[in-house]
Formats: sequence, structure tokens, C-alpha cells
Amino acid sequence: MPVKGEAENYPIHRIFCVGRNYAAHAAEMGVAVDREAPFYFTKSALATTQTGSIIPYPPGTGDFHYEMELVIAIGASAFRADRTAGGEAVYGFACGLDMTRRDLQLDARAKQRPWDLGKDVEQSAVFAPITRKNDFGTIGRQRIHLEVNGETRQEARLDDLVWKIDEIVSHLSHFYHLEPGDLIMTGTPAGVGAVVAGDVITGGIDGLDPIALTIGTAE
Repeated sequence: MPVKGEAENYPIHRIFCVGRNYAAHAAEMGVAVDREAPFYFTKSALATTQTGSIIPYPPGTGDFHYEMELVIAIGASAFRADRTAGGEAVYGFACGLDMTRRDLQLDARAKQRPWDLGKDVEQSAVFAPITRKNDFGTIGRQRIHLEVNGETRQEARLDDLVWKIDEIVSHLSHFYHLEPGDLIMTGTPAGVGAVVAGDVITGGIDGLDPIALTIGTAE
């Protein structure tokens, strides 16, 4: 991933994704927020594509959804970190899209099966350039939003996150040795929905480079 103001790119190692991290989104999905601990799924680094891409409508689905997210880029090793150390391990932030085969995800959820077919989709992890943590500042009331063909579909504030940045990094570090190159997608606000071929998705978070994606025809 490009880093704003830097000559060298940020290498992608692993992609972790936090589920149900906005209460309103959990409600629209018909589930409650788990306030005991965050939970995660993963995407392959091979699922990555950059902002501005045109991607084909994926096979095996008739319900391809957008999810606008704040992305954490890890910049220091973290293992069994407390919240302070978890926050210090953050390198920067970026806008991201977690594109999802929703019908396959919900079918797997109903059968208590893994979400891989719904979530780990080729070209489904879309990233804008990273902004260094110190350049972004303290996370609070920054607006997060997404539009489809210019119409606003998602809108919230970053302080609506159920699990905060330092909490997420600390918790995840008790299960993995987090290293530079690890990305964490922090969850999406309410308003998710389907897109079709020809749709143009745009989105942004105050203080970060915006993101854009065009949905092409099926291969």
C-alpha cells in the first residue's frame, strides 16, 4: 500500500477484520453486538486491490455488498500487549472497503459454518493510501461515509466504534504475534447494501485519503 508522503510502500502481510463493531450495523444484520470481546475473520493478502480499481462482479453471488471501514496498519511488533502498547503499535490509518458476497455469508452463518466464501473474495479488500498515525491525530468525531453513484448510503462517526483502536490491537495481540505489515479492518457502519455492474462506490473518512471502486461486469 502507498503511504502518504513516503517513497516506500507498506507491505501487506495479513488482513484481520473485526465483525459487528458498530451497534447500528449489528442491528441491521439481525444480531446483537458481542460486548464481551471483539471477534474476527480474515482475508487473504491476495484479495487486495487499490483504490480507483475496476473489479469484475464476483462469481457465485447475486448479492455483492459494500462495507466502508477504517483500516489500522501495524508498525511495531505486539504480543500480549496492554492497551497502551496496542495503541503504540499502530503505524497509521487508511480507508478500506470490505466487499462481501452477502448471500454466501448469511447462508454460512445460518449453518454455523465459516464465512470464507462470503468474505475472502478476490479483489474484495480495497485500500486507499495510508496516513501516518501522527499525521492523522486522535480518533474521535471524524465522519466515515460511503456513496454509491453519488448517493450517500453509509454515514457515522469513528467514536461510534464499539471496540476502540487500542482495545482491538491489544485483544488481537493475545492471539497472534502482530507485526508490521498486518492490517486490521475495524468494522462498518449501518447502511450496507448491494451493488451491481456499473456502480461507482466512493467513500471517505475525515483526514484520510478517500477511496473509490467501480464494479464491472461478471467474468
